[in-house]
Amino acid sequence: MLGITRESVPEDALLRTFRGGVHPERWGRYADCFAVRVDQNATLAQYVFAFYTSPLFLIECGLLRLLINAPSSRADVRAIADGTSDKFAVWYVGQRTATQLLMCDRYERTRSWFCVEPERGGTRLRFGSAVAAERGERTDAARRPAVFGLLLSFHLLYSQALLRAAKANL
Repeated sequence: MLGITRESVPEDALLRTFRGGVHPERWGRYADCFAVRVDQNATLAQYVFAFYTSPLFLIECGLLRLLINAPSSRADVRAIADGTSDKFAVWYVGQRTATQLLMCDRYERTRSWFCVEPERGGTRLRFGSAVAAERGERTDAARRPAVFGLLLSFHLLYSQALLRAAKANL
């Protein structure tokens, strides 16, 4: 999808290593990682701002505002991107480094991961997601509910579209 590749979640990714939250034992059910190259030097702040202000993500923000009263603004996005706030809409910052940001949802069900990696003449942007297991649920693929598989197909396409939108917004 326009230069977007699916990759394994890197061993040092906050998406893999961060076990904070209410039930750290529930993480490991599902995680993914997509990457794309941009022909410019992009910082984590620029990438996160471009992602969360892309036209496609603004639709999600509108739905969150309407359905669960979780408003957000460009100023909120700027504060998350710049590291001056730790909350945005339904997410909070789980952990941040100079090149990675892990956002956790307030329900402790999903996580979103952003990573920038400088490359010669550009930057590799990575975006990943993780889903928590239910209490007592096994984390292997064979035990996932059927609805998970149905939603996963949409999620994979949506994640790639979001990354493409962030790239275009940069």
